[in-house]
Amino acid sequence: MKTTSDSLRYRTTTTTTTTGRISGNASPACFSRSQSFSRDIGHAASETYLMSRLAFTLLRYLGLGRRWMLRLLALLLYAMLLMPGFLRVVYQFCVSSQVRRSIIYGDQPRNRLDLYLPNNIDSPKPVVIFVTGGAWIIGYKAWGALLGLQLAQRDIIVASIDYRNFPQGTISDMVEDVSQGISFVCKNISEYGGDPNRIYLMGQSAGAHISSCALFQQAIKEFKGDSISWSISQIKAYFGLSGVYHLPNLIEHFERRGLHRSIFLSIMEGEESLKQFSPEMFVEDPSVKNAFSILPRIILFHGTEDFTIPPHASITFVETLKRIGVPADLILYKGKTHTDLFVQDPLRGGKDELFDYIVDYIHAGDVDALAKVAMAPPRKRLCPELLLKLAGIVSPF
Repeated sequence: MKTTSDSLRYRTTTTTTTTGRISGNASPACFSRSQSFSRDIGHAASETYLMSRLAFTLLRYLGLGRRWMLRLLALLLYAMLLMPGFLRVVYQFCVSSQVRRSIIYGDQPRNRLDLYLPNNIDSPKPVVIFVTGGAWIIGYKAWGALLGLQLAQRDIIVASIDYRNFPQGTISDMVEDVSQGISFVCKNISEYGGDPNRIYLMGQSAGAHISSCALFQQAIKEFKGDSISWSISQIKAYFGLSGVYHLPNLIEHFERRGLHRSIFLSIMEGEESLKQFSPEMFVEDPSVKNAFSILPRIILFHGTEDFTIPPHASITFVETLKRIGVPADLILYKGKTHTDLFVQDPLRGGKDELFDYIVDYIHAGDVDALAKVAMAPPRKRLCPELLLKLAGIVSPF
């Protein structure tokens, strides 16, 4: 039976070792790259099939009404406008030797994560565990590629976690997957040059909701003395970007945005489960209120023009956390939409308030790292400004 470290070594070395006899003049390195490429293609095909099957299942739930057809057309146009930037990110993701794709962290089909590594790991590096959004339906680890590639350029390792989406799983499955992914990173990241004492948890949109549930439920488990596979003490801070933290407050809003009430409640396992998966609600439960004293600092980011998830969601959550004594901060970005902070601004390159804040926060106290960041070239523009502005106009988010 393989130990965790044996299993880890197996997963990471199979992409660079070969089996069997190499014939002719083919070099082992070329043969290895060919095998690795074939595996990547095979995995991409299986993931594409999975995403397609889930999409068709989702369409059976939603139907093809006028509202959804218009949103679908807007989404396609949005993606087409940003395609020059997306293609550059996809190319870097596929060819970069600093990306470790689809590392298995659990037994479920979507239990995989991508690792983005700095070019030079001369000392243990800080780590961001990132959970992508996608309305609990179309989340995918590769959505974190742009963030991962850019943070890796600033000497920060990023682990982008995949998880089961609806209808393949419901909210408890998603939280379980993310918690298992966090556990894997905490136990194994040192094998990749990461510092297990400097791990940060981050989620975006639905990913912020799922990751916050995983974090806060972990605090409750530790408070009750339940068996655990990772500890809150291993997480230095939590970053929540454009997240949802109080589900009942947003049911009608999501209905107006096109996420039907019946589907939303199916994702959340019924109306009776809404409190269980609303961090803003269960943190005030008197029976577990003392559990949250061990939480790390919670830092929430939100755009003031976010119509997908209104900024009030983060504002009230931070107020609640402060009221019960949890260290929490809120940073609002004036005029920013749901996708500006995560898509358009990073594609724009150059200075970025959110990105710079996260980098400075993570490297705080590390004089050498901050000096290196200060000397780093500005991030490259990946998409023309005109296309970014047009995408912002047609965005369905």
